Amino acid sequence: MRRRALIAGGTGLVIGGAVWSLKPSARGNGGHNTYFTQLNGLMKKEGDGRPTMLIDLDALDHNIQVTLAELGSRSLRIVAKSLPSIPLLNYVSQASGSHRLMAFHEPFIGQMGAPETDVLLGKPMPVTAAAKYYARPQRHLFDASKQLQWLIDTPERLAQYAALAETNNLPLNLNIEIDVGLHRGGVSDPNVLRSMLATIQAHTNLRFTGLMGYDPHVAKMPDAFDGRADEFNNVQTIYADMLAVTKEIDHTGLTLNAAGSPTYQLWNEVNGLANELSVGSGLVKPLDFDIPTLANHKPALFIATPVLKTSPGVRIPGFDALGKIQGAWDPNRDRTFFVYGGYWKAAPVSPEGLVLNELFGRSTNQEMLNGSSDVVLGVDDYVFYRPTQSEFTMLQFGEILGVRGGRIESRWAPFSWA
Repeated sequence: MRRRALIAGGTGLVIGGAVWSLKPSARGNGGHNTYFTQLNGLMKKEGDGRPTMLIDLDALDHNIQVTLAELGSRSLRIVAKSLPSIPLLNYVSQASGSHRLMAFHEPFIGQMGAPETDVLLGKPMPVTAAAKYYARPQRHLFDASKQLQWLIDTPERLAQYAALAETNNLPLNLNIEIDVGLHRGGVSDPNVLRSMLATIQAHTNLRFTGLMGYDPHVAKMPDAFDGRADEFNNVQTIYADMLAVTKEIDHTGLTLNAAGSPTYQLWNEVNGLANELSVGSGLVKPLDFDIPTLANHKPALFIATPVLKTSPGVRIPGFDALGKIQGAWDPNRDRTFFVYGGYWKAAPVSPEGLVLNELFGRSTNQEMLNGSSDVVLGVDDYVFYRPTQSEFTMLQFGEILGVRGGRIESRWAPFSWA
């Protein structure tokens, strides 16, 4: 009996020790660091007391210069969905010297129109969207016959656009999407591409303007056993095979587009394939783009939102005991903060140590955050988040503030769906 008791007691200690090892440790080391302290002071002094999207212009400038250095002689295609604001796009265009944009939504095309702009669609549009564009009265501000390339991915869509061109006597520039390994659509058979080129050449209102191959999956390949390098070699081989189909076409002026923020630094300038690379999110580097291929880029995009309420511990409506259990188990539940807004595609980054409370639930109105006693944060202070992505999140806040050196330098409107 004594031996069994000893064994049971020892087993209990082992299990108890294992469970105790899972107990969270307190996070947080005070308040904001120097960088976010400056932003907190700026927002408390000059902010509008509501959730606000911020762009660090110094970090943005850094990312633009890094991108240009990596591109070398190739052109930059600025991905507009990732920077959804005309003034912001103008800023990047001026700083980079590029007037090439990639559009993803028909209502935004006309907003990008300028005498020097070249727009390539980043995804194939239903022909009804193209027809809608040509019916918009503001399209005269933008010479689509010279400045706009529609993306075509199948012979069926090509036939639809050919009918649109014939019915309305519209000159259409057509760029063909090729599947370089992402398998999200696009032409994968060189013979199909050859047939599509013949169809375009048979229509006087259609003009072939190039190829587009998108390869973000490469950045997600494991480095082990050369997985990433092998897949990228496969991407380039496919691109080269498709490009060879166009060998009888004069390549002067063709748009040979490739890459994206996750992979643009992998493309070799001397391989003679793509003459332009697309970059968008990498210029502001949201959280999902903290990846090895963008290690030399800086985070430039933040959400700032004020703290509305604070209280000790955690209280779960109707289940106070659960809140007490949470607090007893996890020191990062010592305090509760309710912020203005929430439930964004974003994660809190300053002050360090703030955590969401899934037991209480998410809220787009007043979201609960918890923190340890080490987190220094009071009512009217600001919490700073990093968005996980930019394209949708940046459209949720109205004005976008460009900040530099502790001051607000710009106030930019996002795209309008009108």
